[in-house]
Amino acid sequence: MFKRNYKENIESKIFHAISNCCDDKKIECYAIGGFVRDLMIGEKSAKDIDILVVGNGIEIAKQTAEKLKIKSKITVFKNFGTAMFKYNGFDIEFVGTRKESYNKSSRNPVVKPGTLDDDLNRRDFTINTLGISLNKKSWGDLLDKFNGIKDLENKIIKTPLEPKQTFSDDPLRMLRAARFASQLNFEIDLNSFNGLISEKERIKIISRERISEEINKIIMTSKPSIGFKILESTGLLDIILPELTDLKGIEEIEGQKHKDNFFHTLEVLDNICLETENLWLRWAALLHDIGKAPTKQFVKKTGWTFHGHELKGSKMVYKLFKRLNLPLNNKLKYVQKIIYLSSRPIVLSNNNITDSAIRRLIYDCNEDIDDLLTLCEADITTKNPLRFKKYLNNFKVVREKIKVVEERDSIRNFQPPVSGEEIMNYFKIGPSKEIGIIKEYIKNSILDGEIPNNKESAKLLMIKKGKTLGLKNNIIE
Repeated sequence: MFKRNYKENIESKIFHAISNCCDDKKIECYAIGGFVRDLMIGEKSAKDIDILVVGNGIEIAKQTAEKLKIKSKITVFKNFGTAMFKYNGFDIEFVGTRKESYNKSSRNPVVKPGTLDDDLNRRDFTINTLGISLNKKSWGDLLDKFNGIKDLENKIIKTPLEPKQTFSDDPLRMLRAARFASQLNFEIDLNSFNGLISEKERIKIISRERISEEINKIIMTSKPSIGFKILESTGLLDIILPELTDLKGIEEIEGQKHKDNFFHTLEVLDNICLETENLWLRWAALLHDIGKAPTKQFVKKTGWTFHGHELKGSKMVYKLFKRLNLPLNNKLKYVQKIIYLSSRPIVLSNNNITDSAIRRLIYDCNEDIDDLLTLCEADITTKNPLRFKKYLNNFKVVREKIKVVEERDSIRNFQPPVSGEEIMNYFKIGPSKEIGIIKEYIKNSILDGEIPNNKESAKLLMIKKGKTLGLKNNIIE
């Protein structure tokens, strides 16, 4: 686990420049936090580097930028004593050692200059307190006040100080605990876990933007179910996403049960993460069954039903996105559409597939048809291998049929072969309801396979339908 030859990864121009600037001022400096943590476990994808200076971080940032002849803008946050700039694809942030104090109503700390110990004490988890010295005399020496290396090796998320205090000071750390557990596939230390339960109500003071940012990061891990199970078992998820916790549990009436839709949802989310990096398709997987809680009914002789849960769920997404300050634009519409259509391919896979049904699906889903099918395939969570193979093969048939129909009929990104302007010009009329009626008639005729998707056929149908509406063209053709 522990990468013992980590020193080779700090042999770069940026670290030596920082070292020279700090040595000139005779002050200590360290690479610290997530960059060091990832370095120790052999993860080199981190693009953020935090530099801790036992002194004036802003001054060292400016001097380093000058030494490296960096022309990009240096961003300074005087209130927090931090400064940052970009260098060779990295975001380098400098901060002076500090101590923080909090009041109960805000997660924004009162920041004052502090010692190295003060700074390490204020950090969230032991694995993020690790530092590497950049001073020449101690170059590459490991700073590990809280045995973070041991926790890395044991795959443990633990707070450096008393968990209740750590989480109360900055409740966002509770979501970060779940995120790191999911991201690194670590477990949360029992004492820290109990701190999450104890302080869960404090999450309510965190801004919606910060909450959704951490939720997005959990969703974008390779196995987000780890993080969501932690949020559920600590009570945090019930505060943040009650639509999901409402899916929990199995009811039984007259010997008939339904599956636990919460844990099914997490399986679907993990499944889809193997196939896509699309954040919003992952959101659709997370929310695809939220309509099942309010639509659940028990019907004698039929059993449990969830009629209309797709429509209900798609409508619920708006309030959820608004509450978390997620984008209320095309991203929202995309998630709503995928959820609303999520059962359509399943229905097609279970019956004889008609070209008309396939054309309708392509038209309704448009460029998102592949994403919809990816969700449907991820939704197969049966543990019966024969049944799993059967369901997957059914979707393969649907995909093949879509390809054939799409190549022949060009339905994806469908545009009517005859425009409203052409209808007005032909019948010498202005804007009217008749135009909409004719366009809708032509569209449905194409989707139902009554005419091919071309201009000549559509124009003949336009003339025919126009006559039934009392429209005519006085020009002899």
